Amino acid sequence: MQQEAIDTGMGSHSNDKINVIFHGPQLIASTAQEAMAKFSIEKDIAMHIKKTFDERKGPTWHCIVGRNFGSFVTHETKHFIYFYLGHYAILLFKTQ
Repeated sequence: MQQEAIDTGMGSHSNDKINVIFHGPQLIASTAQEAMAKFSIEKDIAMHIKKTFDERKGPTWHCIVGRNFGSFVTHETKHFIYFYLGHYAILLFKTQ
């Protein structure tokens, strides 16, 4: 799978890039910005992103938001995204 960096226009920091194996990175950019504007607790940010993707792209999505975490996941092809927004890392992926 090919990864590409997408400039989200979310800020001037060099880490405001999205590492993508994903269709539709603009939806995650706008959804993540909306979640961070509404919520300050990582769990709530993740819940908002997950629910939005379940509603708009069909189940089953998983979202992890935090400053320090590791992951080892299985995901559907082209349904995985990991990026930084501000000080938070966001991992979003879809499973069957």
